[in-house]
Amino acid sequence: MNIDLLRRLCETPGVPGREHRIRALIEKEAEGLFDEIYTDAMGSLVCTRFPTTEQEEGAVPERILLLCHMDEIGFLVSHVSDKGFINIDPVGGFDPRTLFARRVLVCTNDGDYKGVMNPGGKGLHISTPEERKKLPEVTDFIVDLGMGETTKEKVKVGDYIVMDEPLLDMGEKVVSKALDNRIACWLGIEVIREMVEAKVAHDCEITVAFTAQEEVGLRGARTASFGVAPDVVIGVDTTLSCDTPGTPEKDTITTQGKGVGLDIKDGSFIADIDLVEELEAVAAEKDIPVQRFILARGGQDGAAGQQAGSGTKAAAIGVGTRYIHTVCEMIDKTDIQSAKDLLVTYLGKH
Repeated sequence: MNIDLLRRLCETPGVPGREHRIRALIEKEAEGLFDEIYTDAMGSLVCTRFPTTEQEEGAVPERILLLCHMDEIGFLVSHVSDKGFINIDPVGGFDPRTLFARRVLVCTNDGDYKGVMNPGGKGLHISTPEERKKLPEVTDFIVDLGMGETTKEKVKVGDYIVMDEPLLDMGEKVVSKALDNRIACWLGIEVIREMVEAKVAHDCEITVAFTAQEEVGLRGARTASFGVAPDVVIGVDTTLSCDTPGTPEKDTITTQGKGVGLDIKDGSFIADIDLVEELEAVAAEKDIPVQRFILARGGQDGAAGQQAGSGTKAAAIGVGTRYIHTVCEMIDKTDIQSAKDLLVTYLGKH
C-alpha cells in the first residue's frame, strides 16, 4: 500500500472552497495516468482516461464517473479581535466534544501559522461544576496563535483552518485527520495507476472527478457530473464503522476488516440496486470481501451524480471509518485493498 501518498494527501490542507493545495498535489500525481485533465469552474479536478480497446467507428463508449471529494472539514476565519483571538466559522460538520484543546494550522496566502483551539470562557480551575457541564457550540471556540495583536496583520477573514495532526501507520490500521475523504482521492489515483501498470484493458471511458465542496452540500460533484454526462456514477467515500464499545450491533453500519461497504441507502440517495448487485457479483467472482450498509443520515457525492442532468444510474462505496470527523479517523488496510480491487475489477469489465 502506498502509505507515502496517503500521508501526503491527508496532511495537505484543503477545506471546502480552499482546495487549491490538495488539487495541485492530486494533479501532479495524476500526470501520465489520464489522457485529459482539467479544473472546472467549481474547482473540481476532472481526469479522464479514454478506452484502451479498439472502438467501432462512430461508437460512443460507456462513460463511468468516479466521484472522490477532496475537501476536508475545517473552518474559515470569521473575525480577528484586537487582542489576536480568532473566531471561526465551520465548513463541515463537527461534534464540539472533539474540539477541546486541539492544535490547528491557520492557512493564509503569506504562510501557515500553528495555533491552538479551545472554547472561550472560564478555565478548569476557575469554573464551577455547573459551568463545566455546559457543552459549547462550535462557534464558541477560538484559535490562539500566541501572537497577540500582531495576529490582525497576518490573518484575515476568509483564511482557513485545519486540524494539525500527522498520519499514523499502525499495523493493519491507518489513523489520520481527513481520511474522509482523502482515502477516496488515494483510490482514484491508485486504481488508475494499477490499471495502467497492469495493462488492464477497458472499453469504457473512465473519469475520476476529485470534487470540491462535498462537505457543504455535494456542490462540486453536481457540476462535475453535469459536465461529464456519465452513464454510470460511483461515489467513492468513507462511511461509518461504529464497531466499537457502546454501540448496539444494529447500529455499527460497517465492521472493519470485513471489506468495502456497498451503500444501499443514505440520507442523500437510494442506490441503483442492479448496479449494487453487479458490484457484488464482481466481488464474488474475485473473492473480494464486501458488506452492504444503510446510513440513516449523511450523504456522499454519488447522490449529486445520480441527480445530474436527466438522471444517472448510481451506486456508492464506502471504506468503513471509526471516529469519523475527528483527528483520529481510523481505517483498516484490508478494507482499502478490497475497495481498490473491486474498482479495478469492475472497470476492467466495462
